[in-house]
Amino acid sequence: MDRADWIAIEVAYATPAKQVILKLAVEPGTPLEQAVRSSGILEQFPEIDLGQNKVGVFGKLARLDDVLQPGDRVEIYRPLIADPKEVRKQRAAQGKAMKKGAGSE
Repeated sequence: MDRADWIAIEVAYATPAKQVILKLAVEPGTPLEQAVRSSGILEQFPEIDLGQNKVGVFGKLARLDDVLQPGDRVEIYRPLIADPKEVRKQRAAQGKAMKKGAGSE
């Protein structure tokens, strides 16, 4: 296949200290996993385990065998440290506790 027919995509990964977005061209019909592996990002971030880390395209979860489209941005997600629902509950409880004392002087 002529390289001119290839499609442009991006592969993105972020840690608290660093964000990387790699631009590359892949053949039409390339699955997400193949694009991640050919991007070189796994060598930059050896902690990425495609068997564990979830992946997505533009913020929507995707499967490793999903075929990429021109302009797609593949995102590799880190595991969550805390359950977002639990964090919201804790914040709501703190907010209620702070409001109880308001105006009682």
